[in-house]
Amino acid sequence: MTIQELETQYTSGLYTKRPIAIIRGNGAHLWDSDENEYIDCVGGQGAGNLGHANPAVAAAIAAQAQILISCPEMFYNDRRAELIQKLIGIAPNSIRRVYLCNSGTEAVEACLKFARLATGRKEFVATMRGFHGRTLGALSATWEKKYREPFEPLVPGFSHVAYNDLAALDAAITDRTAGVILEVVQGEGGVRLGTPEFLLGAQALCRERGAMLILDEVQTGFGRTGRMFAGEHYGLAPDLMSVAKSMAGGLPMGAALIGERVGPLPPQTHGSTFGGNPLACAASLAAIDYLQSHHLPEHAAELGAWFAAELRKIDSPLIREVRGLGLMVGIELKQKVTPYLQALMAKGVLALPAGLTVMRFLPPLVIEQDDLSRVVNAVREVLTDDRIA
Repeated sequence: MTIQELETQYTSGLYTKRPIAIIRGNGAHLWDSDENEYIDCVGGQGAGNLGHANPAVAAAIAAQAQILISCPEMFYNDRRAELIQKLIGIAPNSIRRVYLCNSGTEAVEACLKFARLATGRKEFVATMRGFHGRTLGALSATWEKKYREPFEPLVPGFSHVAYNDLAALDAAITDRTAGVILEVVQGEGGVRLGTPEFLLGAQALCRERGAMLILDEVQTGFGRTGRMFAGEHYGLAPDLMSVAKSMAGGLPMGAALIGERVGPLPPQTHGSTFGGNPLACAASLAAIDYLQSHHLPEHAAELGAWFAAELRKIDSPLIREVRGLGLMVGIELKQKVTPYLQALMAKGVLALPAGLTVMRFLPPLVIEQDDLSRVVNAVREVLTDDRIA
C-alpha cells in the first residue's frame, strides 16, 4: 500500500491533498517519495520561515528532549523563563506579558478572551477577507463563508467591515466593542496590505474608545515581511498580538502577547496543558536566535522586493496585480489559480492559493536568489502557456 493509499484510507477527509507524498526537506527544498525535488514556496503555510531540518532548531529539540519535555505552568521552568524574556525583547514596546499556547487559533482565542476581561465588553470588530482560525471564537472573527456557515450559530457579537475602510471602522466601534482584530497583511484573504491610514487610524480609534487593538501576526510574524513583526512597518503598538507558525521553527507553538493597556488577568481564567512546554520553548529560543544571527528579516526584505519586482516583469494577460511585503507575495490572476498551481508543481515549485484567484508564495526565509529565479521562470512559463486553463 502506498503512502497516499494509506493516508486516504484512514485520514479525516478534511484536507484536499495534492498527489505527492513529501518525506524529507532541507532548507528551501523538499523531496517526495519518488525522489522528485521541489522548491518550497508553501513554507508550511508560514510555519517554515527557518527552512526544513534547520540544524540549530533540530539540535535544540534533541538536547531538550533528553532533559525535560513536559512541564505545565503550575511550575516555573528555565526554558520558559528565557523565552518569555526573549519575546518581550523583540516584541513591540507596548507588550508587557506573554501567554504561551500551541497554535495560531489558540493565540487568537486567548486574545479575544483577554480583551473581554480587560474591557468588560462583549463585541468585536473584524474585517472582510480576514482569517483568524477555525475554533469557534477565532472562526467568528474569520470572514470566509465556506469556513463559517457549517458551524453557525457562532459566537455572537462579531461584525465585519471592509479592510482599509477607516470610515466603516469608525462607524463600527462603539462603547460595546471589546476589541478590533486585524491582520497587518491579509494572508488567506489574498495577500492584501493594510494602509498606514487604516492601521494607525484603527489604533487611534481603539485608544479613543477604550477598545483593545488586536493584531493577528500568526502568518506575518518572525521575519516574514522583512521585519520581526509586520506591525513594525507602521510603528503599531498593539494591546494584544497573536503569534504562532514559525515561532518555534516549525514545532507547534503560539502565544498571545499582552500589552500595557490590558490589566491584570484573574488566575485560572485561561490556561493550556502543553502551552509553554520546555521542548517548544527550547525550539523557539533557537529559532529566534537563528533569525536574528542570520539576519533573516533583512534577507526577506531585500529578496522579497527583488522577487516581487521580477514577477511584475512577467508579460501575461492573466495577471491582475502582484503585491506583497517581504517574502509574503501574491499574484492576483483574472481567473482561478488551481490549474496554474498544479502546473507549477509539475515544474518543481510548490505554492499556495489565497482565495480563488491569488497565487501565494511563502518560501522559507533562508531561500536564495537562484532558487527564486527558478520560481520566477516557472511562473512565467505557466502563465504564458495557452494550454493551461
